[in-house]
Amino acid sequence: MNKFSILITMLITVVLISNCTLTSEENNTFYVGTYTNKESKGIYKFSISKEGMFNKIGLVAATNNPSFLAKSKDFKTLFAVDEANENGTGFIKSYKIENDSLTLISTSKSGGAHPCFVTINNKNQVLVANYSGGNVGLLKAKETGELSELLSVQQHTGKGTTERQEAPHAHSTWFHPLKNEVISVDLGTNQLWFSTIDTNKNELLFTNQQTLKMAEGAGPRHLTFHPNNKWIYVLNELNNTVSLIKEKEENYYVDSSISTLPKEFTAYSKAADIHITTDGKFLYASNRGDNSIVIYNVNSEDGTLKTIGYQSVLGKSPRNFSFSPKEDFLLVANQDTDNIVSFKRDLETGKLTFVDEVSISQPVCILF
Repeated sequence: MNKFSILITMLITVVLISNCTLTSEENNTFYVGTYTNKESKGIYKFSISKEGMFNKIGLVAATNNPSFLAKSKDFKTLFAVDEANENGTGFIKSYKIENDSLTLISTSKSGGAHPCFVTINNKNQVLVANYSGGNVGLLKAKETGELSELLSVQQHTGKGTTERQEAPHAHSTWFHPLKNEVISVDLGTNQLWFSTIDTNKNELLFTNQQTLKMAEGAGPRHLTFHPNNKWIYVLNELNNTVSLIKEKEENYYVDSSISTLPKEFTAYSKAADIHITTDGKFLYASNRGDNSIVIYNVNSEDGTLKTIGYQSVLGKSPRNFSFSPKEDFLLVANQDTDNIVSFKRDLETGKLTFVDEVSISQPVCILF
């Protein structure tokens, strides 16, 4: 073989390797948390192509009811709730992320029954919301991913006015992006609860405001922070609204609220999840009953929302949804029809177009 032929062969090899690398990078992977009382065995892994098509990688961790997932900020550890009630408590588990498998590192008590939400910040502080316990647990994770024992439990008290608000039901808990503050969302007491973390005592302490009451029967569930970190949008499950929360003189208040449902829809529905785009232009929320994603335009001047459309989720009970890393796709987990659906997202209009779907038993959380 002459030198010219060798050079051509080398160039072809480089191109082939480059193409393989691009193909691999274009397939974004994500984890799916499930309920395991039917066919599911735990946490599954999938990938989505640059065209929005699914590929099922498979079961990566056998565990009980991993209904909510979170990743450490270095992406080396995955945390999952075990939504159980064993002697009054559920559990939090940590896993080492290794290619297409998860290796269990540790298990700790969550501090209350039926944990349904977990989050971790860049200080490796871990918060978990216990729905039936009506409280929030505080833990710490080592750099290895190993969880501490339960450090502190903050118990909520009180109740709302509807049948599902007979007692505290902590549904989610969030680290404020800019300050040492924790905002916990309680569907049962119908309030947001505000705390700080005392790092010396490893304890959650209420702030001076302590709580913010939502509209009667609202049933707050989840929230999302606007990228400007000045506005907070709270999804209210029971009255199917999104409330804009603002702050004045270090106190939070409800500025406005808007329905998640079409005017012509009159049957039973309950809102589930909420996310805003990183450019702050569009906000989305899911409806279980209407079985849709509502799309809002966000006013950049005052944060108010304008409904611009609804997208059928092509299934039932859209419990959770997530943007792909580039936010060019929106993926919806339909709990009651055992499917995940991908929609292409128009970055200019915010509207959604169906691309693909994949079957999985009782999907309830999607984590990229």
